[in-house]
Amino acid sequence: MSNMPKVVVAMSGGVDSSVAAALLVEQGYSVTGMMLRLWSEDGCEDANRCCTPDAMAQARKMAGQLGIPFYVIDAKQTFRQTVVQAFLDGYTAGVTPNPCITCNRQVRWGLLWERAKALGAEYMATGHYARLERAEDGQVSLLRALDKHKDQSYVLSGLSREQLAHSMFPLGGYTKPEVRELAQRFNLSAAERPDSQDLCFLAGQDYRDFLRRHAPETHRPGLIRSVQGEVLGEHQGLANYTIGQRKGLGVTASRPLYVIQKKAVTNELIVGYEEDLGSRCFMAGPMNWIAAKPLLEPMELQVKIRYKAPLAEAVLFPPEQEGEPARVETRHPLRDITPGQLAVFYQDERVLGSGLILST
Repeated sequence: MSNMPKVVVAMSGGVDSSVAAALLVEQGYSVTGMMLRLWSEDGCEDANRCCTPDAMAQARKMAGQLGIPFYVIDAKQTFRQTVVQAFLDGYTAGVTPNPCITCNRQVRWGLLWERAKALGAEYMATGHYARLERAEDGQVSLLRALDKHKDQSYVLSGLSREQLAHSMFPLGGYTKPEVRELAQRFNLSAAERPDSQDLCFLAGQDYRDFLRRHAPETHRPGLIRSVQGEVLGEHQGLANYTIGQRKGLGVTASRPLYVIQKKAVTNELIVGYEEDLGSRCFMAGPMNWIAAKPLLEPMELQVKIRYKAPLAEAVLFPPEQEGEPARVETRHPLRDITPGQLAVFYQDERVLGSGLILST
């Protein structure tokens, strides 16, 4: 009987989680596979990107190939009440939410981790591309993945130190091509499965159609104003627009217009010219600080304002009081600072923490 710690691997049937499980088995850990059954709209169960019947059958097959136990956890109600509701509430409030952040924090490292602990697991592993560094004093640091094109430290930055301390990311030191080679070496049938894309619960639909059915108030018409306050037309619901959007505004002008701001309180869409885009300052909070040293004074670092955004040089100013938002000033104006998205702070490879973008 193995004396190695027990690890639960969050499996999806895809190549990444399957290889993560295979690596841990090879390293001698006592591994159990778990998969979440998430909420889908009635009739869309076969299209949910994370837990279609086919994906579930594939995950069970992978576990069988690896000789590990496998369980399916019903998370439909929790997922609907937390992740989907936060998505609807965000758009209703006029911001652009990131459901994956909520899912990681409250479902994967919430419900699933509680089930894993009930089985006696000491760690939970996933197929995310990120790295962890464990110091002798027990402090855990979150680092960017070796493969910068696949790095997922952004979506993991909302996890607490406690959650990270009980996490494993076996793929963080590999590139995606290397992971597919490992899948072939382990003779896993998931080796050539395509990566999942988009939000799982949308099941391939346009998010705006989903909002029309579940939050029709997000499509309430309102005024389109210029940055100077001039009424230019009528929008068809703030949820239909994103910061920086140029096409599809329904307003004609001598020069191209862009979405500058969405004012939820007055239900107004503010548009302007290209030179009106961008800001060097925004507020973010509440802060989830992962780094060992607390932020007590302004710090030079890099910030990422979206999952696919490049790192930008910035200065982070600590909140004036605990629980208040922090101020971020970037070296150069950033065009797509979007309330509701996560700002993630880095120092080279290390993730220092994150905070929700509140306003520019």
